[in-house]
Amino acid sequence: MNEVRWMSGAAVASWLAASVVFGTALTGELLLGMVGPLAAVVVSWVVAERTWRASPERLTAVMIAAFAAKMVFFGAYVAVMLKVLAFRPVPFVASFTGHFIGLYGMEAVYLRRLFTQGQGRLGCPTRLFKDQ
Repeated sequence: MNEVRWMSGAAVASWLAASVVFGTALTGELLLGMVGPLAAVVVSWVVAERTWRASPERLTAVMIAAFAAKMVFFGAYVAVMLKVLAFRPVPFVASFTGHFIGLYGMEAVYLRRLFTQGQGRLGCPTRLFKDQ
C-alpha cells in the first residue's frame, strides 16, 4: 500500500503546485482533472497487486477486464465533467492528461518492480530455457 501513498502524494503535490501557479480560479478543474486518473490508478494497482500475490496466472485476464472498465469509466467521467458540470475544458483536460500520464507511468514502474520481485514464484521464461 506504500505505492498508493506515493501515487496519491505525487498527485496531490502536483495539484497544489498547479493551483499555486495558475491561481485559485482553476482549482476545481485542476482538482477534478486529478481525481479521476488517481481513483482509477489506485483501484487498478490494488487489484493488480492482490491478484498477483494470490494467483499470478490470473493477472492478464484481470488487467484486460480492468482496461475495459477504465475505458467506460474515463469516457463517462470526462463527459460528465465537461458536459454536465460544464468545467472549462482546457484546464480540466490539461490536468487530466498530465495526471493520467504521470500516474500510469508510476503504476508501470511499480508493476515492473512487482513482476521482477515475483519471478521466482512462476519461473522466469529465461530460466525455463536454460534448463533445456
